[in-house]
Amino acid sequence: MLPVLALVGRPNVGKSTLFNRLTRTRDALVADQPGVTRDRHYGFASYDGQRYIVVDTGGIGQDDEDIDSQALAQTRAALEEADVVLFVVDSRQGLMGGDEMIAEQLRRIDRPVHVVVNKSEGQVGATAVAEFHALAFGDPWAVSAIHGDRISILLAHVFEHLPAPRAQVLPHQRGAIRLALLGRPNAGKSTLVNRLLGETRMLTQDAPGTTRDAVASEFSFDDKPYVIVDTAGIRRRARIDDDVEKVSVVKAMQAMEAAQVVIVMLDAASGLSAQDIRLLNMAVERGRAVVIAVNKWDGLEGKQREKLHAELVKRIGAFDYLPLLFISALHGSGLRDLMDAIQASHKAAFAELSTNALSRTLEDAVDGHSPPAIHGRRIKLRYAHQGGRNPPTIVIHGNQTQRVSDEYKRYLMRRFREKFDLFGTPIHLVFKNSDNPYVGKSRKRRS
Repeated sequence: MLPVLALVGRPNVGKSTLFNRLTRTRDALVADQPGVTRDRHYGFASYDGQRYIVVDTGGIGQDDEDIDSQALAQTRAALEEADVVLFVVDSRQGLMGGDEMIAEQLRRIDRPVHVVVNKSEGQVGATAVAEFHALAFGDPWAVSAIHGDRISILLAHVFEHLPAPRAQVLPHQRGAIRLALLGRPNAGKSTLVNRLLGETRMLTQDAPGTTRDAVASEFSFDDKPYVIVDTAGIRRRARIDDDVEKVSVVKAMQAMEAAQVVIVMLDAASGLSAQDIRLLNMAVERGRAVVIAVNKWDGLEGKQREKLHAELVKRIGAFDYLPLLFISALHGSGLRDLMDAIQASHKAAFAELSTNALSRTLEDAVDGHSPPAIHGRRIKLRYAHQGGRNPPTIVIHGNQTQRVSDEYKRYLMRRFREKFDLFGTPIHLVFKNSDNPYVGKSRKRRS
């Protein structure tokens, strides 16, 4: 499982800036409301090839007692789900009473704690951290989140002393296809798992939020092994009031990272929400194959079905290459189509593509529609080869490839997708400029 780093500290010490620095602002699940600082933010990050999850908490010590109590609850929940805690303090303000209050809480938990002295730009490290030794968490680290100063040194230390993961979700059968089931509360995820398992293994009821943890289960379909992880429903941030549900967001992100195919389940009665779009974005950004399953389809009348189908096709937009299935987890209808789509998406994600076939497809695509010239200079795309799988990565060589427009990249993706049947998975295109062997050499004149 991915390790979790929690950022805790008083308001305005720079936790959000550090969060953005670590995640490079790529956080698909953040849904802020103006002035609501008690909410936690979640984001993926990577350091030296190691992926991890960052959790940013609301600052403790605000004027509003209600907000402060909720921020305190947020911090406690973040500590429970964290593998490592980065305790952020402010070098300019110095050691404050609020810092000591937070430190008292941190001493009660069994987690590594690193004191991060932010806003230390322009200061000698030893001077910036001197008074924070009193917190008694070892040597403090002087950094500047806004400028990125000494962040890499801090992360090197953190990952060098990273504890072993507390839990893992691994298939019990070798070669099993790993699935993650994501969606809003009460979309019917546990009912689908029970249908696949052929038993009532998970508690299901009408009340949203029955499942509170990520649960891995084995099953076979068409003699093929699978491991499916049902996660607690992910709600819009402002609607999460229970600490246990907030913790489950991290588990859902971890399950998705470990999965090969992600099933995003929608409730037919609720339609496609902004949060569903965020889930789709998050899965695609992580390079996961995705299948969209619309559950409780049997509960709609004919005209309602037609209206919902038209709406989904229109709103899915950029995700039109993802399979869209209509099922009833309760009655089992549409299950065969769902599993066929999962198998096809998994096959596409792990497809092996020959250099000859890729290069011919590239040549045909360019012949059919050449990339537009830039400032009168033509862009030449010469050949392509596979650079990776899960997701399929296609490396294209040529000249001036850095000038290829996003529109033309989408055109190429569409041509590759149609040629090699790469539906159900994102495609990554990597462009490389071919070296000119004559660059830097003087031309010899003929005598």
